[in-house]
Amino acid sequence: MDFYSSVEKARKTGKIEKGVNETTKAIERGTAKVVVIAADVSPKEIIQHIPALCKEKGIECKEVDSKQKLGIAVGINVPCAAVAIIEHELPETRSARSRK
Repeated sequence: MDFYSSVEKARKTGKIEKGVNETTKAIERGTAKVVVIAADVSPKEIIQHIPALCKEKGIECKEVDSKQKLGIAVGINVPCAAVAIIEHELPETRSARSRK
């Protein structure tokens, strides 16, 4: 499977979080369905926590070869180390939060 094209398709539907921080949040919230990380990130410590978090949460984590290509697939003009393809929260979940 070409994960770059999957990321592009998700970007067109708006179901994507880009960057290490946003990806980490999506994993922790449980909204990430698939996480894609770049193999050429330096230093590796930037993304080393992501595969372990995905395994803990039961989320598929795939590695691609280039952060530059991943950034292009996401639609930004800079390299991107990590991307999460997400599922949106259910409307009743959002409305329950707004009542608090």
